[in-house]
Amino acid sequence: MPALRLSADSETDEILPFAKMVHELLSLPVTMRSKNKKGVRLEKGKVVDEDYTGPVLEEALIKNCVIQTIPDRGAYKGIPVVVAPIQDSEGNPVAAVGIVDVVCTIDLASVFGSYPQIVRQVEEKKEKKF
Repeated sequence: MPALRLSADSETDEILPFAKMVHELLSLPVTMRSKNKKGVRLEKGKVVDEDYTGPVLEEALIKNCVIQTIPDRGAYKGIPVVVAPIQDSEGNPVAAVGIVDVVCTIDLASVFGSYPQIVRQVEEKKEKKF
C-alpha cells in the first residue's frame, strides 16, 4: 500500500506531495524543506525550484516555532511570509512549510467592510495572539 512519510531527511520528491497540497488549497506560493535536505518552491501551479531553502524556513526549523515576518534576503525578500515547522510526535521539527502571508497585506476592513462580524472576529483573534 502506498504511503506518504516525512522525516528530517526527506528528499524533494518525498515532500513535494505535501507542498503541492498546501499550494493547491491556498493558491499561494509555497516553500517547503525537510530539516536536513533542501526542498521545493511552488508558484502558480508549478515547481519553480527543486533545491530550495530560504532564511525563514531555516529559522523556523532552528527555533521550532511559527514565524511571521518580512525576509530581508532570499526569493521572498520584502514580502510578508509565514512559516511553520512540521513536528514529529515528540515535538521535534522534521520539516518546515511556508507561504506568502497575504492576510498581512490585505486591509481587512475594506475587504470585509460589509461584514462587520467577520472583521471583529479576525481582530479579536489577532489580539489574542499577541
